[in-house]
Amino acid sequence: MKTFLIALGVAAATSWTAFAAEPGKLVDTKMGKVMATDTGMTLYTFDKDTKGKSNCDADCLKKWPAFHAAANAKADGEWSLVKDTAGKQMWAYDGKPLYTYAEDTKAGDVKGDGVNGVWHRAK
Repeated sequence: MKTFLIALGVAAATSWTAFAAEPGKLVDTKMGKVMATDTGMTLYTFDKDTKGKSNCDADCLKKWPAFHAAANAKADGEWSLVKDTAGKQMWAYDGKPLYTYAEDTKAGDVKGDGVNGVWHRAK
């Protein structure tokens, strides 16, 4: 019985670690639920990207920083890794590269939604 409980505890801890490693989360904003970074900064998609490829160039990345992934990050489920135009790994959800917006200054801001008709909050 003791061995079973230890095994159950290890399985639960492993499951929690996998869950905790998810790069984004849903948060409530004035525009409803949106996908955000672990610090609550809204994530956006860019209509000019193609599935699995970022088309946000160096100037674009200044205003729309890529949601970069850690060097040891692993794709999981709907979360995948793509390269930004500078060659750094960034997160994508359902193949869509994700970005933050430089003018969002606090968690829950959604100032980037609808900019130039091509930027949209990820949801």
